[in-house]
Amino acid sequence: MAQRSLPFTDEYTDPTEAALATLLRELVDQDRARVVVPPRAAADGFWFGSGNAVLDDDGSIWLVGRYRDAGDSRTGLKAGARGSEVALFRSSDGVDFTKVAGWGKRELSGLGEVTSIEGTALSRRADGSWELFVSLEKDRSYPPAFAALQKPGTGVWSIDRVLGPRPDALDLVSQAEVLASDAPETLHVKDPVVAREGPRTLLWACSHPASWASSNTLFAVRERDDAPFEVQAWQAVPRGAVWDVAVTRVTHRLELPPVGRFAERPHAVYFYDGAECMRPLEANPRAAARPRGYSCEELGGAMWGPLDEPAALRRLSRVAPLFVSPHGTGCSRYVSTLWLEDALVAFWQQGQPDGSQRLVSHRLPLARVRELLLAAA
Repeated sequence: MAQRSLPFTDEYTDPTEAALATLLRELVDQDRARVVVPPRAAADGFWFGSGNAVLDDDGSIWLVGRYRDAGDSRTGLKAGARGSEVALFRSSDGVDFTKVAGWGKRELSGLGEVTSIEGTALSRRADGSWELFVSLEKDRSYPPAFAALQKPGTGVWSIDRVLGPRPDALDLVSQAEVLASDAPETLHVKDPVVAREGPRTLLWACSHPASWASSNTLFAVRERDDAPFEVQAWQAVPRGAVWDVAVTRVTHRLELPPVGRFAERPHAVYFYDGAECMRPLEANPRAAARPRGYSCEELGGAMWGPLDEPAALRRLSRVAPLFVSPHGTGCSRYVSTLWLEDALVAFWQQGQPDGSQRLVSHRLPLARVRELLLAAA
Protein backbone atom coordinates (compact mmCIF):
# COMPACT_ATOMS: atom_id res chain seq x y z
CA MET A 1 0.00 0.00 0.00
CA ALA A 2 1.14 3.57 -0.65
CA GLN A 3 0.94 4.60 2.98
CA ARG A 4 -0.03 3.35 6.39
CA SER A 5 -3.75 2.81 6.90
CA LEU A 6 -5.28 5.77 8.73
CA PRO A 7 -8.45 5.76 10.82
CA PHE A 8 -9.85 8.65 8.77
CA THR A 9 -8.81 10.71 5.78
CA ASP A 10 -9.82 13.70 3.69
CA GLU A 11 -12.41 13.31 0.94
CA TYR A 12 -12.45 15.73 -2.00
CA THR A 13 -15.52 16.97 -3.85
CA ASP A 14 -13.59 19.73 -5.62
CA PRO A 15 -11.97 18.23 -8.77
CA THR A 16 -8.97 20.56 -8.45
CA GLU A 17 -8.23 19.43 -4.92
CA ALA A 18 -8.79 15.79 -5.84
CA ALA A 19 -6.31 16.07 -8.72
CA LEU A 20 -3.72 17.92 -6.60
CA ALA A 21 -3.99 15.36 -3.79
CA THR A 22 -3.46 12.55 -6.29
CA LEU A 23 -0.48 14.36 -7.81
CA LEU A 24 1.17 14.90 -4.42
CA ARG A 25 0.61 11.33 -3.25
CA GLU A 26 2.06 9.96 -6.47
CA LEU A 27 5.01 12.30 -6.12
CA VAL A 28 5.71 11.51 -2.45
CA ASP A 29 5.31 7.78 -3.04
CA GLN A 30 6.31 6.00 0.15
CA ASP A 31 6.71 2.55 -1.42
CA ARG A 32 8.60 3.56 -4.57
CA ALA A 33 10.98 5.93 -2.81
CA ARG A 34 14.67 5.17 -3.11
CA VAL A 35 17.32 5.96 -0.53
CA VAL A 36 19.43 9.02 -1.33
CA VAL A 37 21.36 9.50 1.91
CA PRO A 38 21.16 7.04 4.82
CA PRO A 39 21.70 8.18 8.41
CA ARG A 40 24.94 7.38 10.21
CA ALA A 41 23.39 4.41 12.00
CA ALA A 42 20.33 2.23 11.46
CA ALA A 43 19.03 2.96 14.95
CA ASP A 44 16.53 5.10 16.77
CA GLY A 45 17.41 8.81 16.78
CA PHE A 46 19.69 8.77 13.71
CA TRP A 47 18.42 10.85 10.79
CA PHE A 48 19.45 12.62 7.61
CA GLY A 49 17.31 15.26 5.90
CA SER A 50 15.77 18.72 6.49
CA GLY A 51 17.44 20.35 3.50
CA ASN A 52 16.89 20.94 -0.22
CA ALA A 53 18.32 20.32 -3.69
CA VAL A 54 19.30 22.94 -6.28
CA LEU A 55 20.06 22.49 -9.99
CA ASP A 56 23.33 24.10 -11.13
CA ASP A 57 24.03 25.62 -14.55
CA ASP A 58 25.99 22.55 -15.70
CA GLY A 59 23.08 20.21 -14.93
CA SER A 60 24.54 18.85 -11.71
CA ILE A 61 22.48 18.80 -8.52
CA TRP A 62 23.63 20.11 -5.15
CA LEU A 63 21.89 18.64 -2.12
CA VAL A 64 22.21 19.80 1.48
CA GLY A 65 20.90 18.40 4.76
CA ARG A 66 21.92 17.67 8.31
CA TYR A 67 23.03 14.51 10.05
CA ARG A 68 21.24 14.01 13.32
CA ASP A 69 22.58 11.50 15.84
CA ALA A 70 20.90 10.05 18.92
CA GLY A 71 19.68 12.39 21.64
CA ASP A 72 16.45 14.00 22.79
CA SER A 73 15.89 17.76 22.60
CA ARG A 74 12.93 17.43 24.96
CA THR A 75 15.07 16.32 27.88
CA GLY A 76 18.14 18.49 27.37
CA LEU A 77 21.16 17.58 29.53
CA LYS A 78 23.22 17.05 26.35
CA ALA A 79 22.14 13.41 26.45
CA GLY A 80 23.24 12.90 22.84
CA ALA A 81 24.87 14.60 19.89
CA ARG A 82 21.56 15.42 18.19
CA GLY A 83 22.08 17.63 15.11
CA SER A 84 25.79 17.14 14.50
CA GLU A 85 26.74 18.12 10.92
CA VAL A 86 25.58 19.99 7.84
CA ALA A 87 26.52 17.90 4.80
CA LEU A 88 26.72 18.84 1.12
CA PHE A 89 26.30 16.30 -1.69
CA ARG A 90 26.61 16.53 -5.46
CA SER A 91 25.13 14.42 -8.25
CA SER A 92 25.58 14.44 -12.01
CA ASP A 93 22.55 12.24 -12.69
CA GLY A 94 20.14 12.93 -9.82
CA VAL A 95 20.44 9.33 -8.70
CA ASP A 96 23.83 8.85 -7.06
CA PHE A 97 24.97 11.56 -4.65
CA THR A 98 28.52 11.97 -3.36
CA LYS A 99 29.40 13.88 -0.21
CA VAL A 100 31.73 16.77 -1.03
CA ALA A 101 31.75 18.86 2.15
CA GLY A 102 30.57 18.94 5.74
CA TRP A 103 30.51 21.42 8.62
CA GLY A 104 30.14 20.30 12.22
CA LYS A 105 29.13 22.15 15.36
CA ARG A 106 32.67 23.26 16.10
CA GLU A 107 33.18 24.78 12.64
CA LEU A 108 29.85 26.62 12.88
CA SER A 109 30.47 28.03 16.37
CA GLY A 110 32.02 31.29 15.18
CA LEU A 111 29.13 33.31 16.62
CA GLY A 112 28.73 31.28 19.79
CA GLU A 113 28.94 27.64 20.84
CA VAL A 114 26.57 25.49 18.79
CA THR A 115 24.80 22.72 20.70
CA SER A 116 22.72 21.35 17.78
CA ILE A 117 22.04 21.78 14.05
CA GLU A 118 18.68 21.52 12.30
CA GLY A 119 17.10 22.58 9.01
CA THR A 120 19.20 23.94 6.12
CA ALA A 121 18.57 25.65 2.78
CA LEU A 122 20.89 26.23 -0.18
CA SER A 123 20.19 29.14 -2.52
CA ARG A 124 21.71 31.01 -5.48
CA ARG A 125 22.19 34.75 -5.12
CA ALA A 126 21.55 37.38 -7.79
CA ASP A 127 25.27 37.68 -8.65
CA GLY A 128 25.60 33.91 -9.17
CA SER A 129 27.26 33.18 -5.84
CA TRP A 130 25.73 30.82 -3.30
CA GLU A 131 24.53 30.99 0.27
CA LEU A 132 23.72 28.33 2.82
CA PHE A 133 21.13 29.00 5.50
CA VAL A 134 21.39 26.79 8.58
CA SER A 135 19.48 26.45 11.85
CA LEU A 136 21.79 26.57 14.86
CA GLU A 137 21.00 26.08 18.52
CA LYS A 138 23.49 28.37 20.24
CA ASP A 139 24.49 28.27 23.89
CA ARG A 140 22.34 31.21 24.96
CA SER A 141 20.11 31.87 27.94
CA TYR A 142 16.37 32.49 27.86
CA PRO A 143 15.08 35.96 28.79
CA PRO A 144 15.28 36.27 32.60
CA ALA A 145 11.50 36.17 33.08
CA PHE A 146 11.37 32.79 31.31
CA ALA A 147 14.63 31.27 32.56
CA ALA A 148 12.78 28.54 34.46
CA LEU A 149 11.56 27.10 31.14
CA GLN A 150 15.05 26.42 29.78
CA LYS A 151 16.16 22.81 30.03
CA PRO A 152 19.77 22.21 31.13
CA GLY A 153 22.09 21.66 28.17
CA THR A 154 19.91 23.53 25.68
CA GLY A 155 20.21 26.93 24.02
CA VAL A 156 18.24 29.20 21.70
CA TRP A 157 17.67 28.55 17.98
CA SER A 158 18.40 31.08 15.24
CA ILE A 159 19.24 31.05 11.51
CA ASP A 160 22.72 31.86 10.16
CA ARG A 161 23.97 32.05 6.59
CA VAL A 162 27.35 31.38 4.95
CA LEU A 163 28.47 32.67 1.54
CA GLY A 164 30.72 31.30 -1.20
CA PRO A 165 31.35 31.28 -4.96
CA ARG A 166 30.22 27.65 -5.07
CA PRO A 167 28.40 25.39 -2.62
CA ASP A 168 31.61 23.42 -2.05
CA ALA A 169 33.61 26.63 -1.46
CA LEU A 170 31.57 28.28 1.29
CA ASP A 171 33.64 30.57 3.50
CA LEU A 172 32.85 30.23 7.20
CA VAL A 173 34.40 33.67 7.77
CA SER A 174 31.24 35.06 6.13
CA GLN A 175 28.95 33.45 8.70
CA ALA A 176 26.29 35.88 9.93
CA GLU A 177 23.07 35.56 11.90
CA VAL A 178 20.16 36.60 9.68
CA LEU A 179 17.05 35.73 11.68
CA ALA A 180 16.53 35.51 15.43
CA SER A 181 14.00 36.49 18.09
CA ASP A 182 14.07 37.47 21.74
CA ALA A 183 10.28 37.44 22.21
CA PRO A 184 9.09 34.55 24.43
CA GLU A 185 6.30 33.54 22.03
CA THR A 186 8.75 33.26 19.06
CA LEU A 187 12.03 32.67 20.89
CA HIS A 188 13.30 29.79 18.73
CA VAL A 189 13.65 30.36 14.96
CA LYS A 190 14.80 27.55 12.66
CA ASP A 191 14.20 25.38 9.55
CA PRO A 192 14.58 27.95 6.73
CA VAL A 193 12.81 27.57 3.38
CA VAL A 194 14.01 29.91 0.62
CA ALA A 195 12.62 31.06 -2.72
CA ARG A 196 13.67 33.87 -5.05
CA GLU A 197 11.53 36.46 -6.85
CA GLY A 198 13.83 38.63 -8.93
CA PRO A 199 16.14 40.52 -6.55
CA ARG A 200 14.01 39.54 -3.54
CA THR A 201 14.60 36.53 -1.31
CA LEU A 202 11.56 35.00 0.37
CA LEU A 203 12.13 33.02 3.54
CA TRP A 204 9.77 30.86 5.54
CA ALA A 205 10.86 29.37 8.86
CA CYS A 206 9.30 27.86 11.94
CA SER A 207 9.22 29.46 15.36
CA HIS A 208 8.69 27.90 18.77
CA PRO A 209 7.81 29.71 21.98
CA ALA A 210 10.01 29.47 25.04
CA SER A 211 7.66 26.80 26.38
CA TRP A 212 7.89 24.67 23.19
CA ALA A 213 4.09 24.35 23.23
CA SER A 214 3.61 24.85 19.48
CA SER A 215 5.29 25.57 16.15
CA ASN A 216 4.26 28.27 13.67
CA THR A 217 5.43 29.35 10.22
CA LEU A 218 6.87 32.84 9.87
CA PHE A 219 7.45 34.68 6.60
CA ALA A 220 10.30 37.15 5.97
CA VAL A 221 11.52 39.09 2.92
CA ARG A 222 14.93 40.41 1.90
CA GLU A 223 14.57 43.07 -0.80
CA ARG A 224 18.12 42.54 -2.13
CA ASP A 225 21.01 40.27 -1.25
CA ASP A 226 22.85 42.87 0.86
CA ALA A 227 19.73 43.89 2.82
CA PRO A 228 18.43 42.38 6.07
CA PHE A 229 15.44 40.07 6.29
CA GLU A 230 12.27 41.75 7.51
CA VAL A 231 9.61 39.54 9.11
CA GLN A 232 6.26 40.14 7.42
CA ALA A 233 4.24 37.78 9.62
CA TRP A 234 5.13 35.59 12.59
CA GLN A 235 2.17 33.34 11.81
CA ALA A 236 2.04 33.38 8.03
CA VAL A 237 -0.31 30.40 7.82
CA PRO A 238 -2.78 29.27 10.49
CA ARG A 239 -2.29 26.05 12.38
CA GLY A 240 -4.82 23.37 11.54
CA ALA A 241 -7.89 22.19 13.43
CA VAL A 242 -7.33 18.43 13.75
CA TRP A 243 -4.04 16.53 13.34
CA ASP A 244 -1.97 19.72 12.88
CA VAL A 245 -3.45 21.90 15.62
CA ALA A 246 -0.13 22.32 17.47
CA VAL A 247 2.30 22.44 14.54
CA THR A 248 2.12 23.81 11.01
CA ARG A 249 5.66 24.24 9.67
CA VAL A 250 6.08 24.99 5.95
CA THR A 251 8.96 22.98 4.45
CA HIS A 252 8.78 23.89 0.74
CA ARG A 253 6.92 25.93 -1.87
CA LEU A 254 6.27 24.13 -5.18
CA GLU A 255 5.29 26.51 -7.96
CA LEU A 256 2.86 24.80 -10.34
CA PRO A 257 3.48 25.04 -14.10
CA PRO A 258 0.97 26.99 -16.24
CA VAL A 259 -1.13 23.98 -17.20
CA GLY A 260 -4.92 23.73 -17.33
CA ARG A 261 -6.69 25.94 -14.81
CA PHE A 262 -3.29 27.21 -13.61
CA ALA A 263 -2.42 28.69 -17.02
CA GLU A 264 -3.94 32.12 -16.36
CA ARG A 265 -2.93 32.66 -12.74
CA PRO A 266 0.17 31.18 -11.08
CA HIS A 267 -0.50 28.82 -8.18
CA ALA A 268 1.68 26.96 -5.70
CA VAL A 269 1.57 24.04 -3.32
CA TYR A 270 3.06 24.48 0.15
CA PHE A 271 4.28 21.32 1.84
CA TYR A 272 4.27 21.40 5.62
CA ASP A 273 4.92 19.24 8.66
CA GLY A 274 2.18 19.07 11.25
CA ALA A 275 1.44 17.58 14.64
CA GLU A 276 -1.41 17.34 17.08
CA CYS A 277 0.80 17.96 20.09
CA MET A 278 4.44 18.65 20.90
CA ARG A 279 4.60 15.69 23.30
CA PRO A 280 3.56 12.05 22.86
CA LEU A 281 -0.06 11.52 23.84
CA GLU A 282 -1.13 8.35 25.63
CA ALA A 283 -3.17 6.24 23.22
CA ASN A 284 -6.45 4.67 24.27
CA PRO A 285 -6.00 0.92 23.74
CA ARG A 286 -9.66 0.63 22.72
CA ALA A 287 -9.44 3.37 20.08
CA ALA A 288 -8.13 3.16 16.51
CA ALA A 289 -4.35 2.92 16.45
CA ARG A 290 -2.71 6.03 15.05
CA PRO A 291 0.88 6.78 14.03
CA ARG A 292 3.01 8.36 16.74
CA GLY A 293 3.14 11.44 14.57
CA TYR A 294 -0.40 12.39 15.52
CA SER A 295 1.04 13.58 18.82
CA CYS A 296 4.59 14.53 17.77
CA GLU A 297 6.19 16.60 15.01
CA GLU A 298 6.37 13.82 12.45
CA LEU A 299 3.86 13.85 9.56
CA GLY A 300 3.37 15.75 6.29
CA GLY A 301 0.55 17.79 4.79
CA ALA A 302 0.00 20.35 2.03
CA MET A 303 -1.83 23.56 1.17
CA TRP A 304 -2.45 25.20 -2.19
CA GLY A 305 -3.50 28.56 -3.57
CA PRO A 306 -2.65 31.54 -5.81
CA LEU A 307 1.02 32.47 -5.75
CA ASP A 308 0.19 36.15 -5.25
CA GLU A 309 -2.40 35.61 -2.51
CA PRO A 310 -0.94 33.52 0.35
CA ALA A 311 -3.87 34.43 2.60
CA ALA A 312 -6.09 32.37 0.29
CA LEU A 313 -4.27 29.08 0.88
CA ARG A 314 -6.51 26.02 1.34
CA ARG A 315 -5.51 22.83 3.10
CA LEU A 316 -5.43 19.53 1.24
CA SER A 317 -4.90 17.82 4.61
CA ARG A 318 -7.72 19.20 6.73
CA VAL A 319 -8.49 16.18 8.90
CA ALA A 320 -5.50 13.89 8.25
CA PRO A 321 -1.92 14.06 6.98
CA LEU A 322 -1.20 13.38 3.31
CA PHE A 323 2.17 11.73 3.83
CA VAL A 324 2.78 8.91 6.31
CA SER A 325 5.62 6.42 6.14
CA PRO A 326 4.49 2.77 6.22
CA HIS A 327 7.44 2.11 8.55
CA GLY A 328 8.23 2.71 12.19
CA THR A 329 6.59 5.76 13.74
CA GLY A 330 5.07 6.84 10.41
CA CYS A 331 7.43 9.81 10.11
CA SER A 332 7.37 11.48 6.69
CA ARG A 333 8.52 15.09 6.75
CA TYR A 334 10.72 17.88 5.36
CA VAL A 335 9.43 17.44 1.79
CA SER A 336 11.21 19.47 -0.89
CA THR A 337 11.07 19.21 -4.68
CA LEU A 338 13.19 19.88 -7.76
CA TRP A 339 12.10 20.36 -11.38
CA LEU A 340 14.25 18.46 -13.87
CA GLU A 341 14.02 18.30 -17.65
CA ASP A 342 11.92 15.13 -17.65
CA ALA A 343 10.56 14.79 -14.13
CA LEU A 344 9.51 16.40 -10.89
CA VAL A 345 11.57 14.97 -8.02
CA ALA A 346 10.59 14.92 -4.36
CA PHE A 347 12.99 14.46 -1.44
CA TRP A 348 11.85 13.77 2.10
CA GLN A 349 12.88 12.32 5.44
CA GLN A 350 11.20 8.94 5.93
CA GLY A 351 10.88 6.90 9.14
CA GLN A 352 12.16 3.30 9.13
CA PRO A 353 11.30 0.19 11.18
CA ASP A 354 14.56 0.51 13.15
CA GLY A 355 13.64 4.02 14.29
CA SER A 356 16.08 5.80 11.97
CA GLN A 357 15.02 8.33 9.34
CA ARG A 358 16.69 8.41 5.95
CA LEU A 359 16.52 10.86 3.05
CA VAL A 360 14.58 9.30 0.19
CA SER A 361 13.38 10.53 -3.19
CA HIS A 362 10.91 9.70 -5.93
CA ARG A 363 10.56 10.93 -9.53
CA LEU A 364 7.25 11.63 -11.22
CA PRO A 365 7.50 11.94 -15.03
CA LEU A 366 6.49 15.35 -16.37
CA ALA A 367 3.92 13.71 -18.65
CA ARG A 368 2.11 12.37 -15.57
CA VAL A 369 2.40 15.74 -13.81
CA ARG A 370 0.78 17.42 -16.81
CA GLU A 371 -1.95 14.79 -17.00
CA LEU A 372 -2.94 15.31 -13.38
CA LEU A 373 -2.81 19.10 -13.63
CA LEU A 374 -5.09 19.00 -16.69
CA ALA A 375 -7.53 16.99 -14.56
CA ALA A 376 -7.64 19.86 -12.06
CA ALA A 377 -10.52 21.49 -13.93
